[in-house]
Amino acid sequence: MPDLTVKKLDDILKESTVKKIKPEKILLGYKAYGELMNDRNFFDEVAGSAMDPNKRTYKNIRIKVTQDEYQIEVKFSKK
Repeated sequence: MPDLTVKKLDDILKESTVKKIKPEKILLGYKAYGELMNDRNFFDEVAGSAMDPNKRTYKNIRIKVTQDEYQIEVKFSKK
């Protein structure tokens, strides 16, 4: 199992702000999403962002849960 932490996700997002690239969406594998939901702060922010699980966000970036088990990837806008 890969090392999945909220800190790793935050580091990816922080790197994008340093490069001044706007993240469009976060792709998380279903098992990675489950692991991250064990972190209380991540859970509070994601679960509180929307009633519909398909519209949940983290740090105002849309989350898309994928079929890949441990995928953790950030897609950026093309601008």
